[in-house]
Amino acid sequence: MNPIHIDAPRAVRSEETLRLPALAPYLQTAVPGFGKIISVAQFPGGFSNLTYLLQTDSGTEYVLRRPPVGANIKSAHDMGREYRVLKALQPFYAKIPAPYCLEETGEIIGAPFYVMERVKGIILRAKDAAQPELTPSLLRALSEKLVDNLADLHALDIEKTGLIQLGKPDGYVERQVEGWIKRYAAAQTDEITDMTDTAAWMRAHLPRAQKPAFLHNDYKYDNVVLNPENWTEILAVLDWEMSTVGDPLMDLGAMLAYWSEPGDGDAMRQFNLTWREGNLTRREVIDRYALRTGRDMTDISFYYVFGLFKNAVIAQQIYARWKQGHSEDARFGELIYWVKELAGMAARSAQ
Repeated sequence: MNPIHIDAPRAVRSEETLRLPALAPYLQTAVPGFGKIISVAQFPGGFSNLTYLLQTDSGTEYVLRRPPVGANIKSAHDMGREYRVLKALQPFYAKIPAPYCLEETGEIIGAPFYVMERVKGIILRAKDAAQPELTPSLLRALSEKLVDNLADLHALDIEKTGLIQLGKPDGYVERQVEGWIKRYAAAQTDEITDMTDTAAWMRAHLPRAQKPAFLHNDYKYDNVVLNPENWTEILAVLDWEMSTVGDPLMDLGAMLAYWSEPGDGDAMRQFNLTWREGNLTRREVIDRYALRTGRDMTDISFYYVFGLFKNAVIAQQIYARWKQGHSEDARFGELIYWVKELAGMAARSAQ
């Protein structure tokens, strides 16, 4: 068994080129001191935006983000928005990669992209679950820090920081419910009764309003970079593509929907390593967050059900792109089974 190391990229997949002859001179102009690109690699984790490591002759490493090949869901793959979120956060929240430049026209590499700092560190993924370094005491401390950091994000003053401009908090939950139901309909390939039933349940059980906050919307272990010298220290939070302002319990619900426990099915256990001994349970996550924030958790079941439904839709969208031939990644062809498992969990939780 290989020990856990600093997150490292692999060879670039052939279908996802970067048009280096055009990209290199552009970055030398757009990023001061950029230098010459000497190697390019791709980070393999994740199913959404494509992430590349650019190494330069100056010794500095940069990360480039672009949408997946074949994507047509602009709101979920908006490079300009993700870049502007990082710029807005930079003066107020230290745990982000510094953003360097944005290209939105798509003329350079055939798609919009942005470039940011590379933050070196440990990223824990489901595949690391069996590693002996992850002791119960370490996982307990780390899972607590993960919850506390989410509470810190939700404590940011959205007016003072200007983050309020990222969205419209009024009616946020209802818009999200309707939006994700429509996304599912647009990407649907199979008849899954649990998805239909859960959609109807959510429409009938909208929660009471919460004080709005800034939301990451995809917050989990494999979107945080940990200090290799102290694994309980979060150096950076990654993947801000779905961040906005709205009901913070939607963020907590999304986190819970990824938070697997020992009795969960295979799909959930592939999401995360939170089922390992020492991690907080979902109930403990809720209680710790409530203690840190003082928020009312009366309607937390709704947010958990919505989180499961949303994850099922995301998996469905990626599966649909694979089925249409936009990707040869074999992982994507298995996602229909994830959709069905998540849909079942959502339907049971709704009951």
